[in-house]
Amino acid sequence: MEKFDLAPRIRAFRKLKGYTQTELAEKMGVSVSIIGAIERGTRHADAKTLNRIAEVLGLDPDEIGTPGSARKEWNS
Repeated sequence: MEKFDLAPRIRAFRKLKGYTQTELAEKMGVSVSIIGAIERGTRHADAKTLNRIAEVLGLDPDEIGTPGSARKEWNS
């Protein structure tokens, strides 16, 4: 399965902010398996999910490195 470039960035930001996968999942209202799969790059996160990750981690979505096309969806 294809690995997504965002995966290591999401993991790094989560750790930098001091969250475990479980804590991030709880704050987002998703299962920890979803966070794990996103961070491994085996699951593609849609724009809404990436936006929520950025919000919970206190980041601007651009900091995660989201492609411009997905960024546009966040603002709609």
